[in-house]
Amino acid sequence: MAGMDQSEALEPIPIITSIAGLASARDVWLTDVWGVIHNGVTPFAPACEAATKFRLAGGTVILLSNAPRPAPSVAAQLDRIGVPRFAWDAILTSGDAARTLVGRYAGGRVFHLGPERDLSLYDDLDVSLSEAVDADAVSCTGLFDDEIETPDDYAGLLADLAARKLPMVCANPDLTVERGDRIIYCAGALAAAYEAKGCSVAYAGKPYLPIYDMAFAMIADLKGKPLPKERVLCIGDGLRTDIKGAAAAGLDSVFIASGVHAPDGLSGDTLRDLFPSREVRPLAAMPALAW
Repeated sequence: MAGMDQSEALEPIPIITSIAGLASARDVWLTDVWGVIHNGVTPFAPACEAATKFRLAGGTVILLSNAPRPAPSVAAQLDRIGVPRFAWDAILTSGDAARTLVGRYAGGRVFHLGPERDLSLYDDLDVSLSEAVDADAVSCTGLFDDEIETPDDYAGLLADLAARKLPMVCANPDLTVERGDRIIYCAGALAAAYEAKGCSVAYAGKPYLPIYDMAFAMIADLKGKPLPKERVLCIGDGLRTDIKGAAAAGLDSVFIASGVHAPDGLSGDTLRDLFPSREVRPLAAMPALAW
């Protein structure tokens, strides 16, 4: 209709409470972890049940996470907080993808900007971890203490690094994540501030295509053959990571309304505001993943 803008012309995104109706047409779920399967503290029982039922029906669940640590470390974390092993088949992380990027600095010195819990990222890599002043590159996995710090606390450090134009690898493109009932900052927030200073940042993980290429290689291994994209469904709560990444990879997605983007709950108005364009839209939205 003449005069109608794009958002008015779009069909409403369906809000559903059960994913069962979408499951039969899919062989694989690529599902986000933090915000979909757990909140960093407690597993979401309905989400774990949904993943289990999908697997029992013959589906494969790959947890596609922007965690800045390799998959075994994330599996151990899931075990600690009580996510059942039978809710997933495999894990692929931003940390897995970041190892390839950090490996480009073989023989060099890398400053690790992030907490000690992420040090497994560098296991068996031919790099030496150093202080910032001696480094050839920066590997950012997060804030040193994301419980109390914000990106503002890093203005001086980032300015010093930017003055030397050190390249940065960002091992977690997420800006924020929901931990329990609080929003905390992630590596992506520091990387964005660093990039704004005109510095080079190489991002691992969603929404960047290399991690989806890795996911499809994993799918082919698990299924014994490549799968067409229409048999894969992405599930996530991140607009610029999960949903945008799925769209860029040519995959359908379902949006989960966590507190990161929908703190006041899920509604048609919320979805119109979050997804104003035709290019990046999920098939459906859910208040939480459930069967």
